[in-house]
Amino acid sequence: MKSFMASPATIERKWYVIDATGHTLGRLSSEIAKILRGKNKPTYTPHIDTGDYVIIVNADKIKVTGKKLDQKIYYNHSDYVGGMRETTLRELNAKKPGEAINIAVKGMLPKGPLGRQMITKLHVYAGPEHDNAAQKPEVLEIKY
Repeated sequence: MKSFMASPATIERKWYVIDATGHTLGRLSSEIAKILRGKNKPTYTPHIDTGDYVIIVNADKIKVTGKKLDQKIYYNHSDYVGGMRETTLRELNAKKPGEAINIAVKGMLPKGPLGRQMITKLHVYAGPEHDNAAQKPEVLEIKY
């Protein structure tokens, strides 16, 4: 019995649509990261991007528990002295709905060129409409 190693020629990718309405940010993000990475497939290979494309709709209707809307802080630095900027989750959702999902999923993927390639397969939309109807995505129900 030989071990199977996926190669870029043998990978078949699907498109999935996930409705984020009412889902918890971290739990949904971990499921999305698994799909982007390809861990839900039997052909998973750690050093090759075997994952599928994921479209998130209604990203502005995500929920968090506790006081995270006001206490969770995202940091950004401009590389200049004193250039640290802080943004709460509430401010981030008001300015860029869906960016919190993008940041959470990116943190769960591998660091380096492989992770940067995987995050390009994530498409987040604040409302119920998306631009990827031509790819004929399947609706995926997330259960956790």
